[in-house]
Parts: sequence; C-alpha cells; structure tokens
Amino acid sequence: MKIYILRHGEAAEHGDPRYKENERPLTTKGVQRTKQLAEYLDDLEIGFDRILSSPLIRAKQTAEIVADKMKKTVEITDSLTPSGSMKDLVDQIAGLRPVPECVALVGHEPYLSGFISLLCIGGPDLPIKLKKGALCRLEAERLISDKCATLEWLIQPRLLG
Repeated sequence: MKIYILRHGEAAEHGDPRYKENERPLTTKGVQRTKQLAEYLDDLEIGFDRILSSPLIRAKQTAEIVADKMKKTVEITDSLTPSGSMKDLVDQIAGLRPVPECVALVGHEPYLSGFISLLCIGGPDLPIKLKKGALCRLEAERLISDKCATLEWLIQPRLLG
C-alpha cells in the first residue's frame, strides 16, 4: 500500500480574530499552491483510491482541491485532527474495503510527522517536519501501529514552484 501524507496548504494565521482555530481557511496562496500540487500529481499520473481528511476547514479544503482534480470524494475522519488517535487511524485505513493501493491522508503538524515516524521507526524520534503543502509517500506491505513502512519520498512545496 502506498500512503500519501499531505499537510494542509497555507491557512489564515493562528489568532486571526476573523476565525476560530478550527475554522481557519486556506489563504489565496494556499489554494493556488494546492492546485499546483494537484496538477503536479496529475502530470505524474499519481492517483489515490481513497482520500481521508481531518474535518478542520484548512485540511478539508486542501483535500477537496486534490480530490476534485482526481474526480474522487473526500472522507472525513476525526483521527486526522491534531488530537486524533494514530492507532485509530491505522485501524481505519487497515479496515478500508476494498483494500486501497494508494490512500491519501490530509491533516496537520505535528501529528503527521509523528504518524510518519511511528510507521517508519516505530516511535516518535524521526526528525521530520512537513511544511504547509508538503507531500510524503510511504510504502507498507501491512499497516500496523508500529514500524511497518518505508519513506519513499518527501516533496516540500517550494520544489513545486
């Protein structure tokens, strides 16, 4: 299984009085860069069987931009919120039927880097950080809440232009 991990695009600043924390939307730049990423994925013929997203607006918007390009739907899960359970997320992905070859997860830092670390080394010590709009690909034969995956690549958004 290929697991694509995408951090939401650039969003309104923390503490912006116009928005509650969970309702901060993508900025114009965040939307633009996410559309560039979706085009990049399309150019590389990378597609997802399933797209799971945090319910927070900025992650959901990011997931919907990618899903729209791929003509897929977004499935919302509380397991991808900043306080979500990584074990529950693993169980949810492992329980998907039919079993997807490629699944995308859209969420937040530091949760996502912690999730990558869990799957790659079995704990929280992998020194990795996803910038806003970054995309990572893991490969796992069998998904468990421990060391089970290999980090194949990580694309930071500045590399997409």
